Formats: sequence, structure tokens, C-alpha cells
Amino acid sequence: MQGQYILRMLSGDKTVIPAVRTKDDFRYALQNTSSPSIILLFGDINLLPELLARSEEYKKLLLIHLDLLEGVGKDRAGIKMLARMGVKGIITTKSHLAKHARAEGMLVIQRMFVMDSEALRTGVHVLQQFKPDAIEVLPASVPAEVISDLVKATNLPVLGGGLLTTEADVRAALKNGLCAVSTSRRELWNNILR
Repeated sequence: MQGQYILRMLSGDKTVIPAVRTKDDFRYALQNTSSPSIILLFGDINLLPELLARSEEYKKLLLIHLDLLEGVGKDRAGIKMLARMGVKGIITTKSHLAKHARAEGMLVIQRMFVMDSEALRTGVHVLQQFKPDAIEVLPASVPAEVISDLVKATNLPVLGGGLLTTEADVRAALKNGLCAVSTSRRELWNNILR
């Protein structure tokens, strides 16, 4: 049940979560999408308060891709500072930062690159040590068997990102078992329904 609640928080009735790379994309996603969340793939500590305020104004959960945010220490103190600023959710490839974020009450998406079977084994091992709220696999075109294995091993919602260029790509990723996908392509943000 927890997984379904997390999924509703992230994507609502949509299957695509906007991932924004610029301020213009951010404004567009706020004003023109119905997704309840936005993934932030740019910015720095100086710009973050403005972005948080705008996302709150539009009642959208801003998920900070921690690995891409400039100007914040990638340690416990940096996570505590982000929590004080009002960050409610993060995405990261770094499990030690994910643990700190969870301790601060943030929603945590563990991002993992699935390039081969060894990367999958390593990822599952990491996820068995620490359970985030959801997993995002890259690329989103991973085979259905990989997604099934991740769900069985973790019992977590599995999202996908990367290498999605068409609606057919999104549909194929969802057919393979992903709960939702993230993409920076505006043309895909609103047209895919569950």
C-alpha cells in the first residue's frame, strides 16, 4: 500500500513525471502539466529557494536531483540544510545521502544505472541495505525481466528514466513493468495516461 501512495504523490493519474533542465522548462512544467511532482535536474543553492516557493505555489512536489544540485555539500550537513530550506524529496545515486535524507523526513528515490547483470546485483544489494521510497532505473528501456526482478527483490515502485524520445518508448517502458517514467521531453509530459 505504501508503494501506491508514493506513486500517487509522484505521478498522480499520469505516467510521466516532468524532469526539467532549465528555468524555462520549470515554468512550463508548473503551468502546463498536471503531474503532482517535478524532477529538478539543474540549479544551485542560490536558486533553490525561489524554485521551492514556486513549486509550493503550484502545489507540486519538487524532487531535487541531489547529484546535479550545485553549491551544497554532498554530506549529512548538506542534507540537513536542504531539509531546513523545505526540500521534501530527492533523487540520488548515492545511498549514503539517501539515508541522511530519509532521516530528515524526505521522500527518497534511489537512482540506479542498470547496464549489465553485475550492476543489477550490486543495485539490489544496496537496496537491501537501505529501502528508499522508490527506485528509478536508467535507462527506462531495461527489459521486463529486470524490472520484475527489482520489484521481487525490493517490493518498491520502480520508475524509469533516460532514452525516452517518443510516446512509443514510454508505452514500451510501461508495458515492461515500470510504474511511471521521467523525461525532459516536454511533448511527452501530458499525453500518456495510465
